[in-house]
Amino acid sequence: MGFGTLALSGLMQQDLLAKKSPLYPRTPHFAPKAQSVIFLYMDGGVSQVDSFDPKPQLAKENGQPPRFQVDATVFNNNGNLLKSPWEFKRYGKSGIPISDLFPKIGSCADDLCIIRSMTAFSPNHPNANYALHSGHVLSGRPSMGAWASYGLGTLSQDLPSYVVIHGGQVPSGGMQCFGSGFLPANHQGSIFLSSNPALNNTSHQETTAAIQKKKLEFLNEMDGEFEARLSHAEAIESAIQNYELAYRMQMEVPDVTDLSKETETTKKLYGIDAPYKNTRAYAAQCLMARRLVERGVRCVELTINPGNGDRWDQHKNLIDGHQKNAMAVDQPIAALIKDLKSRGLLDTTLLVFSGEFGRTPFAQGTNGRDHNPQGFSLWMAGGGIKGGTIYGATDEYGYRVVENKLTVHDLHANMLHLLGIDHTKLTYRFSGRDIRLTDVHGEIIPEILA
Repeated sequence: MGFGTLALSGLMQQDLLAKKSPLYPRTPHFAPKAQSVIFLYMDGGVSQVDSFDPKPQLAKENGQPPRFQVDATVFNNNGNLLKSPWEFKRYGKSGIPISDLFPKIGSCADDLCIIRSMTAFSPNHPNANYALHSGHVLSGRPSMGAWASYGLGTLSQDLPSYVVIHGGQVPSGGMQCFGSGFLPANHQGSIFLSSNPALNNTSHQETTAAIQKKKLEFLNEMDGEFEARLSHAEAIESAIQNYELAYRMQMEVPDVTDLSKETETTKKLYGIDAPYKNTRAYAAQCLMARRLVERGVRCVELTINPGNGDRWDQHKNLIDGHQKNAMAVDQPIAALIKDLKSRGLLDTTLLVFSGEFGRTPFAQGTNGRDHNPQGFSLWMAGGGIKGGTIYGATDEYGYRVVENKLTVHDLHANMLHLLGIDHTKLTYRFSGRDIRLTDVHGEIIPEILA
């Protein structure tokens, strides 16, 4: 009964308690390439023909009526073909063409796998957002972050497994895009603000830690008695675990979100001191994301800032809207890639950059672009992705996919695969059947894997 034995007893007790937690680390199906995912959610839909999918034919036929069949659009205010206002340059040893909207991301071209053959299930924002996050066009299904949390748990017992760093722009479809659906509530996205404090609601109001601890013990006692009287007590168990996690987060969150501990060189790299306020805001999000995955958070998602006026959803004034949005995210994202790489974290961190759909190659009115679910671009980097590559293709106008068509089920299958999860085996019994993120679809794409 020496002090060493008492210390060992305490550590073993903590380990036993942790193993009861629904967020305790689980063994993947096979050796993973990635331990964490950072999802760079480009709310509204980036135009593929203005970013990562150059189309010279658009420039040749600029201002002419489309020569192809045009599907019904959201506003049916279809104009003539509209060339990209931005030039494309080739970057890196791979020579990948990227538009002048993203020169700093372009400097990371050899780390990117650009997928030009993505499609969406819906041309409407809410349904496309639900599908992008949960694989289903209707609300109520668990998000991909919740599935990753359910399948793998977290590597940090003092932080949530799934964190959404909220830039202030609520996506179409609402915050349920980040929900846990029918999975236990422990797996839903925990919303952090990009400002400090990141979580006002974790600050305790008790005068001393001892008083707070006694209140939590009493609350757990009452919840435990209530749980014992129920035959199905997942909600109560989740509540108990969430209270306990919130208590631990009071110590951990202020530290992980304190960006003042970063060097001036690092903060300058991300753009914390940039002239444009939305660059500064997104820089804080990206830097916080790196600090979270360093500490074992499984899935981090970033939303965009509302100060640009209207997401990436430029139905008019394409140049102004896309230019401002790109100015906000280009430097911070490039810095995130380079910073992760310099720390040896890019190999174990998967980055995904995507919106819910793309834009039409013809104008809406005269100077905008309508929604286009028929073909758009996204990119992935790190965490087992083959950098410096391009996969899939759209037609000569960038309207429809003509080669290697992908859906969100394929995207989710490959994300889970890189995390060491067989997407066909990650299931949850609900409503009389075993449900999975990828439904009965999803294919692994060897060409994009390192």
